[in-house]
Amino acid sequence: MALIKSVRGFTPQFGNNVYLTENATVIGDVIMGDDCSIWFQAVVRGDVNSIRIGNMVNIQDGAVIHCTFERTSTQIGDRVSIGHRAIVHGCTLHDHVLIGMGAIVMDNAIVESNCLIAAGAVVLENTRCESGHIYAGVPARKVKAVSPELFEDSIGRIAQAYLKYSGWFK
Repeated sequence: MALIKSVRGFTPQFGNNVYLTENATVIGDVIMGDDCSIWFQAVVRGDVNSIRIGNMVNIQDGAVIHCTFERTSTQIGDRVSIGHRAIVHGCTLHDHVLIGMGAIVMDNAIVESNCLIAAGAVVLENTRCESGHIYAGVPARKVKAVSPELFEDSIGRIAQAYLKYSGWFK
């Protein structure tokens, strides 16, 4: 069973049809929507501030979701995929976002809807990633616009796939 831990009077809350692997960790002021999954060795740590997660979000193996005490909370919209070993810290991810493997999104960054952050990219503090684009590099820069069809094919397909994968383990 996943490690679910209360801290500072906050206990994580989960929507319907949520899957947590046996070694996932969810702590404190975390509220998660429906049809979400948190995978092996991922950590969602709402000990120092709040973390709000929408519907159909997958947090893949080894990813870390955290925030900054008394400064930044973390907000994650619907149909968001957070890749293996990514770090999402004190920022806002709108709906239909893909955070690539090993990417880092820092405090007060805003990733607008239909945005893809490439594997290994580093989105610096206070950066705004514009909807409909791919961001890559260190620091992350807008590299190209992508059609809504391609976003649906990548972001939508991955979100749906992880919902299916979690069903294999239930």
